[in-house]
Amino acid sequence: MSALRHPVLRAATRIPPSYVVFIVLLGALWVLKPAMMNPNILGTFARQVVPLGIVVLGQLLVISSRSIDLSAGGVILLVNYLISSGLLGGIDPLAVIGICLLIGLAVGSVNGFLVGKRRASAVIVTLAVSIVLIGLVEYLANGKPPGDVPAFFRNLYNARPAGVPAPLIFWVGLAIAMSLVLSRSVFGRFVASIGSNPVSAHFSGVPVERTVVAAHIIAGFMSALAGLVQTASIAVGSVRFGPELVMNSIAATILGGVIFGRGAGVWGPFVGVLCFALLFVVMTSLGIQEPGKLVVQGCIILLAAVFYGVRTKVN
Repeated sequence: MSALRHPVLRAATRIPPSYVVFIVLLGALWVLKPAMMNPNILGTFARQVVPLGIVVLGQLLVISSRSIDLSAGGVILLVNYLISSGLLGGIDPLAVIGICLLIGLAVGSVNGFLVGKRRASAVIVTLAVSIVLIGLVEYLANGKPPGDVPAFFRNLYNARPAGVPAPLIFWVGLAIAMSLVLSRSVFGRFVASIGSNPVSAHFSGVPVERTVVAAHIIAGFMSALAGLVQTASIAVGSVRFGPELVMNSIAATILGGVIFGRGAGVWGPFVGVLCFALLFVVMTSLGIQEPGKLVVQGCIILLAAVFYGVRTKVN
């Protein structure tokens, strides 16, 4: 046990696993496919995980508040359907974006009210909301996939200001904003207090219920934003995509050092999302198919869980 208390080991366990995984994957890519180290190529793969990165920003907030959000998949699917089905045809694209964001806020409000105010199980509530939204989309679609996405959204997604993909700029901007909120605002201190000890936070005057509600509302908003970006990226309607981002968002958040009641900021999960991008590149270069990719992702998450078990003993 004394070896576990060594200062060097304790310092090492404070580093989010995502940083280590990112370096390992980057080294593997450099050895296996050095030609893929081109910034333009890496930027293209990074652009593909921007929707996941946006969902993670909401997920890390609710997890830091000792909650969880499993409704993102349903929100993303509904946003995709509204844009690609023609249901909102004839409406100005900016108004369509506004409607989609309002839906995200509404879903987040429902989640927040039931979890924060009524103290219902976050897993059950948000999973049920996601199932309702997915069922609604399947009912409206009647088994048929929607059509194409309007050119306005595709043009936004493909824009490259100063040669940098617009989705990457947007994601980094959101991450910086979230980092500032968590590190410098009163709301961020409330989230940290709830994560450390919700009972002590309550008796210290922290508005626990309102903070949890606000966290879920922000997460719903982020899910709607991710839905907009994801829809623009695939440029077609689908009744399938969206739910898989939920589990990946939880995995990237945990990999980045944010677990229930313990937050490690924004940048650990941010790098965790980039790990998924690099993992896709490495697996593709090795010719590994989707089942193998899922196995590797699961192993990485298991290693992160082991890491947190060690860190708990050390600290």
